[in-house]
Amino acid sequence: MTRLAAFPQVFSNVASVSASRTERLLNLLLALLNTKVGLPRAVLREKVYHDSAENDVAFGRMFERDKVDLKHFGFEIETLTDPQNFGADDPASTRYRIGKDSNRLPDVSLTPAESTVLLLAAQLWERAALGTAAANAVRKLQAAGGFTDVDLPAGVQPRIKPAGQAFDDVVAAMHGKHPVRFGYLAVSTGREEVREVEPWGLGSRFGQWYLVGLDRGRDAKRLFRLSRMTTAVSVDTSGSFHPPEGFNARAELDALNELPVQRATLVVEKDRLLALRKRAAFIETDPDERSRDRISVDFRDPEQLAEELASYGPYVKVTGPAELRSAVVRRLQAAANFDDVSPIPVEFPEAGRAPRARKRTSEDQLSRMLQLVPFLVHHQGLHIQQVADHFGISRKALIDDLKILICSGLPEGYPDDLLDIQWENDHVYISEHLDLNRPVRFSEDEAAALLTGLAMLGDLPALAGMTEDESGSALESVTIKLTGAAGQAARLAGSVSGQSVAPEQSQAFAAITRAIREGQQLRLRYFSLQRDEVTERDVDPLRLYSLDNTWYFEAYCHSKAGIRNFRLDRVETLESNGRPVSGAATAEQDFPARLFTPGDDDVLVILQLTRQGAGLADDYYAERTAQLPDGGLLAEVRFGNPEWLPMFVSQHGGSVRILEPGTLRQESRAWVDAALVQYDSPSGTKAG
Repeated sequence: MTRLAAFPQVFSNVASVSASRTERLLNLLLALLNTKVGLPRAVLREKVYHDSAENDVAFGRMFERDKVDLKHFGFEIETLTDPQNFGADDPASTRYRIGKDSNRLPDVSLTPAESTVLLLAAQLWERAALGTAAANAVRKLQAAGGFTDVDLPAGVQPRIKPAGQAFDDVVAAMHGKHPVRFGYLAVSTGREEVREVEPWGLGSRFGQWYLVGLDRGRDAKRLFRLSRMTTAVSVDTSGSFHPPEGFNARAELDALNELPVQRATLVVEKDRLLALRKRAAFIETDPDERSRDRISVDFRDPEQLAEELASYGPYVKVTGPAELRSAVVRRLQAAANFDDVSPIPVEFPEAGRAPRARKRTSEDQLSRMLQLVPFLVHHQGLHIQQVADHFGISRKALIDDLKILICSGLPEGYPDDLLDIQWENDHVYISEHLDLNRPVRFSEDEAAALLTGLAMLGDLPALAGMTEDESGSALESVTIKLTGAAGQAARLAGSVSGQSVAPEQSQAFAAITRAIREGQQLRLRYFSLQRDEVTERDVDPLRLYSLDNTWYFEAYCHSKAGIRNFRLDRVETLESNGRPVSGAATAEQDFPARLFTPGDDDVLVILQLTRQGAGLADDYYAERTAQLPDGGLLAEVRFGNPEWLPMFVSQHGGSVRILEPGTLRQESRAWVDAALVQYDSPSGTKAG
């Protein structure tokens, strides 16, 4: 067995090798964790900061900032004084330490059923803003040794629908307690206004995400629908606030009244737009244009319906109400205006696949190390690639982490005071952990991700192959255990409230679940929105998954000879055809299930996304991305049906435009122009 590297030097010499911020924070943490009486500033200055701080002033600033950072990771630094020998306010009398138990995650032992339910709750956030927090929380439980490794059955995989970049930005501001600023379409006036808000909480209600907070301009509590935000959210990191004591987002949203029902009057092309016609209250031939019909559709949220209607382009014209008409025109005009902007160069940083990722920081690295050490303690001898895969990083990144760890230790200055990590034939062992053998307690966002996720699973009829009674019992017991383990962070988890992910199509849900379990084929009549037609299919059901309470099932379609995804609310009839599944495909190839499955024959499209629309790169599984100076993205995406792209551009009015291929850009622009002509709205310069 050999060490990663041999460092016989004392700590002060080792520290000179690397004065990285990550290493300094780790060494400060180890020093404060491993002292009973506390360490004075002079010792810390000499032993930890001598290579980083040029003078006492620089040391003081650096030390205060590092204390704040360690508190962010869950470590409370105690300040001790000795007034008998010195004055109470004399810096020489001040010593610092971190209690070994106050910041540790308590023991949490989970049964296989509880681990399964918890993993489902964590993976609800797989592509939403709290996904990283949920993954970190699960890794902490795994590192502590109380989490039973489970393989999720393919049957049911609920997830949260990403609510756009605004959701991510608000979550970051909320947990950093920073105010935010954004453009907002006021409900009362219909005008766009700039709002400055203290974000107290986020929650989902009636299928919409809401921000709850103090509107500073009005000095009053207000609720804001994220769908009505007209600009990207900017976070004021220089400002701060304190939310009200005992604030609970769920209680705020429970008091919210659903929007009243309104009726839209529309003119639509004959024999088109079956999705609208199926919901129509009445249909009649338009007396002015015999090739069109007049229909009426009930709705509650004009912004939500406007997104759908804008996608239909020239096939639909809104005649009322005025607010809905304006919302559709605004989206179409924004799409035209974005297309008018001069094209930008298409340059991607790498030739290979480059999914969008947030820039990693020293805080990310230290957070991972604080999970890595206890994980290695409880999982001795794992292959180094297994460890890297577990943390979602490359082998090289893991080795970089390990190199910093073995350079870190206590300030006494002896080789035995270093963390001791070794490997043999690429299997990793740790023999000295310096009291980092237990993960730190949950942060607020980690507790919020798990506890909110568990609450959202509560109404599901069954979970991952368990009976309803089994899943209900596991949900209740794991919630109690995690609430106790999270402590204060659990009470603060009330800042996020999700809506139930239970399916509205419970009968179809139960039939598909039963067919998956019994290995039976299904026959269905299915409405395809893209093709605007109803077809009959024989399918092998593979798994159910959701985005919020919109449920889909993945199946091998025999008529298409491939895997397809079907929305439950577009299934008109569904029954067993009496045959067993063919076994032509399995659900194990990709986890979680993907709403779109790109193929080699798909059209490769280069998109430009604004900051508001940047999340579309993740939604449509961009193969390559490149960050733009204004916060937007270039994204290379595969689309199986290019005829749908004009609808896609119109739907997201002004958040996305096509750069390449040029023919698709022209077709999309022509679609938008034809739609705008109906409203006597000039679209400006057409694409060339």
